[in-house]
Amino acid sequence: MKNKLSRFAIPYVIWMALFVVAPIIMVVVYAFSSADGGFTLDNFSNMGTYAVVFGRSFKLAFIATVICLAIGYPVSYMMSKEGPGFQRIAMVLIMLPMWINFLLRTYSWMSILENNGLLNQLFRSIGLISLYNRVFGTELQFFPMMNTQGAVVLGMVYNYLPFMILPIYSVIIKLDNSLIEAARDLGANSINVFRRVILPLSFPGILSGITMVFVPSVSTFAISKMLGGGTEMILGDLIEQQFLGGAYNPQLGAAISLVMMVIVVVCMVVMNRFGEGEEQAVML
Repeated sequence: MKNKLSRFAIPYVIWMALFVVAPIIMVVVYAFSSADGGFTLDNFSNMGTYAVVFGRSFKLAFIATVICLAIGYPVSYMMSKEGPGFQRIAMVLIMLPMWINFLLRTYSWMSILENNGLLNQLFRSIGLISLYNRVFGTELQFFPMMNTQGAVVLGMVYNYLPFMILPIYSVIIKLDNSLIEAARDLGANSINVFRRVILPLSFPGILSGITMVFVPSVSTFAISKMLGGGTEMILGDLIEQQFLGGAYNPQLGAAISLVMMVIVVVCMVVMNRFGEGEEQAVML
């Protein structure tokens, strides 16, 4: 039986070797290579000039992750308390935007946020822009929302919010109700039940959601390019520029990619260790 299972695993092993392991090895080789193919560490030393991009990338990803958590946890908790019919409808509504192409979803926000977009037309029609001009003595024709860090964060939150809701919901819905009932029998009120029972037990889902939102947010390039207009460059844009842009330097791009992967892996390991500590504390 084990031999049969191992044979079935061969295609998966080949797939992982070709499309996961081999690209990582190529990134490592390029990161430590010069343009003429020799060994060098200059690619890493030259990354200091892009410290602002690193800082901006992690800052925006952190903000987007916090917002997703602030929205996703209450939504997941309320969904888990409703009936099966409501949960199915809510799940469809959460998943529905993900059935649409990623770029189309982002393009829709461009039409909403642009200078003559839907939001500015709404603000103009209800007199909000005129009121703002009278209060602050300005002469704005529209609220500038495109090509800002706020627009980039909004795009991240919109696209990655389901990745926060789904893992948290999947953990909360599986919680043993007997634990909650036992806490109530021991005199705990609703706030204490949530703080001492539900929240600690849902921590694995929170960690999964944070990882699933933070990692793609820190490495995205389509959202920052489309909603940031290229003025709010983050790591994904920088790496793309090194491989495909006018500043063609695949060695530097590979070095930046390698550093980013190491940072992301370290963050994931730290969060997993922290999650294990929380679970042990809850069991004790």
